[in-house]
Amino acid sequence: MIALSLAEIAEVVGGQTHDIPDPSVQVTGPVVRDSREAGPGSLFVAFAGERVDGHDFAAAVVEAGAAAVLGTRPVGVPAIVVDDVQTALGALARHVVRRLGATLVALTGSAGKTSTKDLIAQVLRRKAPTVFTPGSLNNEIGLPLTALSATEETKFLVLEMGARGIGHISYLAGLTPPKVGLVLNVGSAHIGEFGGREQIAQAKGELVEALPPEADGGTAILNADDPYVRAMAARTKAKVIFFGESGEADVRAENVRLTDTGQPSFRLHTPSGASDVTMRLYGEHHVSNALAAAAVAHELGMSADEIAVALSEAGSLSRWRMEVTERPDGVTVVNDAYNANPESMKAALRALAAMGKGRRTWAVLGKMAELGDEALAEHDAVGRLAVRLNVSKLVAVGGREAAWLQLGAYNEGSWGEESVHVSDAQAAVDLLRSELRPGDVVLVKASRSVGLESVAQALVESGAEGEVSAR
Repeated sequence: MIALSLAEIAEVVGGQTHDIPDPSVQVTGPVVRDSREAGPGSLFVAFAGERVDGHDFAAAVVEAGAAAVLGTRPVGVPAIVVDDVQTALGALARHVVRRLGATLVALTGSAGKTSTKDLIAQVLRRKAPTVFTPGSLNNEIGLPLTALSATEETKFLVLEMGARGIGHISYLAGLTPPKVGLVLNVGSAHIGEFGGREQIAQAKGELVEALPPEADGGTAILNADDPYVRAMAARTKAKVIFFGESGEADVRAENVRLTDTGQPSFRLHTPSGASDVTMRLYGEHHVSNALAAAAVAHELGMSADEIAVALSEAGSLSRWRMEVTERPDGVTVVNDAYNANPESMKAALRALAAMGKGRRTWAVLGKMAELGDEALAEHDAVGRLAVRLNVSKLVAVGGREAAWLQLGAYNEGSWGEESVHVSDAQAAVDLLRSELRPGDVVLVKASRSVGLESVAQALVESGAEGEVSAR
């Protein structure tokens, strides 16, 4: 974080100082909520959770070098006491962002946020120092913590914004007002909570409504291939740039194909020129993500050639997102188990089909959460798609939703042992251990709550021999 005195922080967050001998002492280190990350000059934010109360670690973090604790009560060590820690954290982030002068890029969407954020960061940091959301810490706590990790040298701040209801993105954009706003898509993720795609579009579009007018440098970057997103152009006074495979898009892809290993290749067109891209990531769905990143980079002054080189060299920065591991025995494990929704599940299956040409393919799939009344139909559709893509074997893991996956495959024409329903991760591992052969490709994917990453990790750790178990 940029250096601030404890007195200034207290004033910004509307707090009272306690047990602070010298309020001019500065916070020069990071702002952290995990006591294990506290170090010299840091500020520890004490949240009181259901099982753990951060205030209990106050003495330990100060002993580790923290300048003070931000909490809701005195703790016997230097502290700034506020009524609400989350509100105070947001106020501090807003203050720091205003002081920074960095260009703030915010993005949202139903699918692909984290992968696209990682691409944007890898492209922009070739131009100037860039800070970006780690993993998918895109909520009311993770977003301000990310913003507070920026320093005076930071020129670009890339923030992923998630939403679980109307008003969430407006709140986040108020904490960290963006200059560039990117909306990727409106899909089925969390449709059970929102109530429908129209409501999802309403929530995601709050980002472009929060942008400054074009005269003040505001830019909205919208997916021309998604009608819900394209319609958001009417909701902003910012400059509008479209990306997509549509010929009308300002930043678009032509001659899209997948390499023999399932990696996308295409001709990138931007208003400043065109250049060829062959990505290291797997799956055609990354083309849209790459175009979104290219549109951001173009608007921030990078040439088509610079963008193409950066996209071609970019990798995956976040765990369990199309994470590909080649075992010594020739088995390929694709760990995409961080999360799942209908759009990302279908994209992953298509990537599996492309990667597995001439090889046996396995789709180890589990529940897609928060689909509400659409759950049965969406799981059925994924099971059917696995059959249409000629996936060699579908392993549906878990309870009711997994049964719907397997039923969809069966109704589409799966026969014999082409699809199977198992009860849990260990049962899936046992099945794979007995039936995998060298050269097979295994995709593992489900919503985060299912925990199927244990299957992928067990397969990777097992290598070509030894006991395999889910942990």
